[in-house]
Order: sequence, then structure tokens, then C-alpha cells
Amino acid sequence: MGMMMFYQALLLCSLYTAQLQASTNDEIVSHLRQTGSQVGDTGNLSEPQQPFPQDINNVLREMSASLAGLQVEMKYLQRDYEAKTRELELQKDELDKLKQQYQAQAGDLSSVKAKANITEDQVEVLKREGEAKTKELALQKDELDKLKQQYQAQTEELISVKSRANVTENQVEALKKEGEAKTRELALQKDELDKLKQQYQAQTEELIGVKTRANVTENQVEALKKEGEVKRVAFSASLLDSGSGNSGPFNTNTLLVFRHVVANIGNAYNPNTGFFTAPVRGTYHFEFYVFGIGHPSHPTGAWLVKNGEHIFMAHEHQTNGGAKCSNGVTLLLEVGDVVFLRQSSNSIIHDNQNHHTTFSGHLLFTM
Repeated sequence: MGMMMFYQALLLCSLYTAQLQASTNDEIVSHLRQTGSQVGDTGNLSEPQQPFPQDINNVLREMSASLAGLQVEMKYLQRDYEAKTRELELQKDELDKLKQQYQAQAGDLSSVKAKANITEDQVEVLKREGEAKTKELALQKDELDKLKQQYQAQTEELISVKSRANVTENQVEALKKEGEAKTRELALQKDELDKLKQQYQAQTEELIGVKTRANVTENQVEALKKEGEVKRVAFSASLLDSGSGNSGPFNTNTLLVFRHVVANIGNAYNPNTGFFTAPVRGTYHFEFYVFGIGHPSHPTGAWLVKNGEHIFMAHEHQTNGGAKCSNGVTLLLEVGDVVFLRQSSNSIIHDNQNHHTTFSGHLLFTM
């Protein structure tokens, strides 16, 4: 608005100046005309002065031209004023927007300040944590320095290794060429090997057939061999291996171990335990003879036991002299069945170098 008033005042001054100049020129012309008439009357002037009115006209034309220029300049100034007015309106709109943004930012700033006040305690906590981490970082820095030293030592060692590696590159290249030559040679050998594999496969198949037939034969031979061996089972033994003596009396039934073995075909009898163990399923015959000294209170007797079961017993009781009893049995035994003699309780059994007390058995036939 101030700029517009300035332009209006300037325009009024220009119009006033033009009017003033025009009125001044009219007054000058009127005055000159009066003076000229007086001079004419007196007859002192020889001729009228013509150039003066012409100068006035020139001045008027110049002033008119100047006025026209001022009018043009006023038009340009008016256009500038209108443009500036529009620019000021736009700036006003932008200023209003900035005010709104400022008010919004002022609200945000208040919120941020509130949050900042809340987070001051958090910052303090973080500061303390930062101090603790700083100490931790100092310790880590020491470790890092040690690692750097180790890394430097390893770097020097690596340089040494690389130097040796560079030396061996030529050797590797030479070995590579040799390897290529050997590869070609191996290719030729591979062809030969494939042929040999084919021949070997044919021979393997033939050998498998031969082995199959041989295994069948071996099994048959082994079966026949075992059958021949197990068919030969027999043993005979006496109670004492040497000297003479009595066994018993005992409060309970007691195992008898016949130590003096005269025959043990097939090794089915064990002279350390007194057990006979059947090696095959079959029919076996056992005989046992028990000799004792006559006694008023102690008889002579023994049981033949199969797998802990009493089968047959030999028993004799005389008050004096010699007492002898015997018995025999035929049993069907399974593989692993055990047969032995057990002295009866309160009895006395005697043996000496004449081998009176004996235990014998043998396989009749397999089943």
C-alpha cells in the first residue's frame, strides 16, 4: 500500500508541473504581446521579434514529449506495482502457512521438551552404562593389542610361507606336467584294466559257482566228520587217581569226582568236575560200581543223576567186611544234558589202587 501511494503522489506532481509550465508559457506569451503592441505604438522598434514564440513552442513540445515519457514510465511502474502486489499476496499466504507450521512445531516442541525431561534419567543411566562399556573397551583394547602382536607374528610367518610357496610353484608345475603324462598313461592302463576286470568278472562268476559246489561238499564232509566223531563217545574212570582212602560220611548228598580216567573218547567226561556232557542227541548207557567198608552205622551207596534229577541208585549196608553195589541205566540225552554220580548222605565209599569204585558210559547210537 505504501508503494502504491508513492506512485500516485509522483503522478500528481508530474501533472502539476506540466500544468504550471503551460500556464507560465501562456503568461509569458501574453506579456510579450502587450509589450510588442506598446513598442509598435511608439515606433522605436524597427522589426518585430519572431524567434521568441518559436522557442516557446519548442519548449512545449519538449515538455509534451517528456510528459509522454513520464506516462509510459508510469505504466511500467504501475505494472511493476501490480506484480509486486501479487508477490506480496503470495508471500502473505506463505507467511500464514509458516505461522501455522510454527504453531504446529511449537506444539511438537512442547511434546519433545516433555519427552526430553523424561529421558534425562535414561540418559544418566546410559551415561553410566557408557562408562562401564568404556572400561570394558579398555580391556578389549589390551586384548586387541595382544591380538595385533600375534597377527603381526603370523603375518611374518605367512610371508615366509609364501616365499617357500613361490619356490615350490615351479616344482608344482613340473609335477603337474608329470601328472598329465601319467594321466595319459593311466588312461591307457585303465583300458587294459577294464578288459582285465571283464575277464576277472567272468572268472569270479565261475569261481563263485565252484565255491558254491565246494561249500556244499565241505558242509557234507564236515557233517560226515562230526557224525563220525560223535559216534565215538565212551569213557571209564575210577574214584581215586592214586593211593587209597574213604569218601564220607557226609551230612548231605555229595558230588563224586572220578579222577583216574582210563578212557575218554570224544572228551565228553570232565575229570575236574565229574560231569559227563552229551555232545549229541542220542541213546547212552551208563554203569557205576561202588565199594565200601562194612560199618554198623554207615551204608555204602550213590545216585546216578541227570540234570540234577536222581535216576538210579546203588546201595549196600554191611556191619563188617567189604560191601559192594552197582547199577546201570540207558538214557536218551539231548545235546548238553549232564550225567554224574552223587554220594548218598551218611554213607562211606572206598577206593584204592585196585580201583573198586568206577563210573563208565558210552553212546549207543544217535537219534
